[in-house]
Amino acid sequence: MSADATTPPPVSTTSVGAAPLRLDAHDKVTGAATYPADRFPADALVGKVVFTDQPHARLTRLDVRAAEALPGVVAVFTGRDVPVNEYGLTMFDQPVFIALEHTGRSTVPCDVSRWEADHLAFVVAETKEAADAAARAIDVEWEQLPILGDIDDALADDAVLLHPENGEPTNSYTNYKIRKGDMDAGWAKAAAVVEATYEVPYQEHAYLQPEAGLAYVDDDGRVTVEVAGQWTHEDREQIAHALDLPDDRVRVIYPAIGGAFGGREDTSIQIVLAVAAQQLHARGENRPVSVQWSREESIVGHHKRHRGRIHAKWGADADGKIVAIESEAWLDAGAYNYTSNKVLGNCHLSQAGPYEVPNAHIDSHAVYTNAVPGGAFRGFGGPQGSFVSEMQMNRLAEALGIDPVEIRRRNTLRDGSIGITQAPLPPGVTLPEVLEACAEAAQFDQPLPDAEPFSPFASLAPATDDLLRGRGFACAYKNVGFSFGFPERCEAEIILHGDGDTPEWAEFFHAGADVGQGAHTAFVQMAAEATGLPIESVKATFSDTSTTGDSGSASASRLTFMAGNSILGAAEEAEKAWRNGDRPAVGFFRYVPPPTEALDPETGICQPNFSYGYVAQAVELTVDRRTGHIVVDRVVSTHDVGKAINPELVIGQIDGGLAQAHGYTMSERLRVADGRVLNPRLSTYLIPGIGDMPTRIDAVVLELADPRGPWGARGMAEMPMMAYAPAVLSALHDATGVWFDTFPLTPDVVLERLA
Repeated sequence: MSADATTPPPVSTTSVGAAPLRLDAHDKVTGAATYPADRFPADALVGKVVFTDQPHARLTRLDVRAAEALPGVVAVFTGRDVPVNEYGLTMFDQPVFIALEHTGRSTVPCDVSRWEADHLAFVVAETKEAADAAARAIDVEWEQLPILGDIDDALADDAVLLHPENGEPTNSYTNYKIRKGDMDAGWAKAAAVVEATYEVPYQEHAYLQPEAGLAYVDDDGRVTVEVAGQWTHEDREQIAHALDLPDDRVRVIYPAIGGAFGGREDTSIQIVLAVAAQQLHARGENRPVSVQWSREESIVGHHKRHRGRIHAKWGADADGKIVAIESEAWLDAGAYNYTSNKVLGNCHLSQAGPYEVPNAHIDSHAVYTNAVPGGAFRGFGGPQGSFVSEMQMNRLAEALGIDPVEIRRRNTLRDGSIGITQAPLPPGVTLPEVLEACAEAAQFDQPLPDAEPFSPFASLAPATDDLLRGRGFACAYKNVGFSFGFPERCEAEIILHGDGDTPEWAEFFHAGADVGQGAHTAFVQMAAEATGLPIESVKATFSDTSTTGDSGSASASRLTFMAGNSILGAAEEAEKAWRNGDRPAVGFFRYVPPPTEALDPETGICQPNFSYGYVAQAVELTVDRRTGHIVVDRVVSTHDVGKAINPELVIGQIDGGLAQAHGYTMSERLRVADGRVLNPRLSTYLIPGIGDMPTRIDAVVLELADPRGPWGARGMAEMPMMAYAPAVLSALHDATGVWFDTFPLTPDVVLERLA
């Protein structure tokens, strides 16, 4: 059953809008919560993924007999053990194992390692020491192939094709266009034109819990994997495809999850664990198989936020109205697609910013290289595109002598606006209100106060002339839900129990992943509200494909929006059954939102999304021009959340998102060269600590209802990430008079540009 939630939802009375204690608070504070590695039984076998350690090479010899013969080694699994040796979230372009010959039913050539973390084998042993010894004993030889280390290498005329099976004549394998209006007429109206080339960096997810999981065949004969992820049913589908099993012969369970941010949207250890469990069970070995990655394995072995290059040229008339945009983006997809084709779409749209643009010519490309794959990461391509659009808007403001807030007032999207893909914006466009609330809270029209010296070198040269102050402003929008025609749905089940005229308690089933954001607490609040029961009377079961329907992914700022609508539908169905006399009364509902459309290949015309979230941010900072050190003194982060299902969790999302955005902008530099990650440790990849955060964060939360959202709620988890980097870099320009076109703003980078 499906529905469009354009019907106004029930009015909140008790649970929605409250801030009860998180369901998992006690267990996480006391240590009782069980993450995947906490669930390994004492008799579990130990698995080890053996990376190829080859950015680009053809396998010519693989002999695992010596490894298998070592004491304590139970088995060594390779490509020969996988019925269908391929996987991929949006396209099958990656082998489960690199193998000597084409194994199983696969369209992917599997004898070439295209990434240093491609999987060569999976060792299962009695102990970690035995597994490590077996990994070292594998006899392997390679034929080295040319390494395409970056976009320039991959686009060179003589570059080898990394994926010739795709039938593309180039490594630029996904390309999008936007063609809107009359560019010549637009440029003719321009009183100011600004042009720049921007470089956007990698970002590592750095979630608290590295990859870990457990696999076994359960009592019903299902290959079962307990792992941290973001979409149980997609994990199940990927596993079932590789094992050539029906979906119902695979079970995926999510225990507590130690963070994700998109890093767990693509599979890592799920398939190899399932292969081992299935094969061992067939041999009569029924002990579960466990695996736990080190931090170094995690950083090397999963995808990152895409690095890329974007060239942009913008023009505006004398009144500050945008008249024309030209932009071209290249994202480094790395060795495999993961979700690059979808991330590219978001980057493509966001290059025009949340503005009315009459004339546009935008091209975007995803390019295969031998570097670490790019994939989903909070914002999903939006931060890269928004960085460019907001820097360009602030450059136009300076060129025309218009205040950064005022120039946005004159250009911002509104209800009824036609977007960059020549389709009307979904109803509920609130960016004008968000802009005004942010500017007012930040007192953006008032002079900046003086800053106190902060540098550790201040005592040596205390003259405050070296401390420069500046402020910056940026805004953005971000889709809520899957885009460009990707199938979207969310299922929920509610069972009402009781003997009297009204239900006394309810069972509630939902697969949506709680990756640390408090989603399960918000779900139960919404289930309680929808059924009229107290929160404590709702018994919830989460994230188990054997009992919970398909929720879709915990991504795209979609989960509260989609889950809430599915919960409302399930509650309505259960209440109908109750009124019909069913005891217990079962209500199942699949919510399907309004459809979206793929980009037209020549013009980009489409309806890409059914809902958006809106954000504006103002930043104040101080920079020491002697040392290059920057302190962000204040951030005002303003968000329209439609309806705060749990206000404290909303504030937590804003603070957490800003911490991640701050690291991306200021300190997190992943060094990758010739296809290898050079700093796979948190000692050299610097995520911010408590002392590195902005001195003051003011979160401004607006509740302007989304017409399609449950109780009016709209997604907001990615919004803090979208505008922070351009706000900071624009504040740095305000302080120094120098435009920075890349980040992170480590002291060496700042000093070099200020020299």
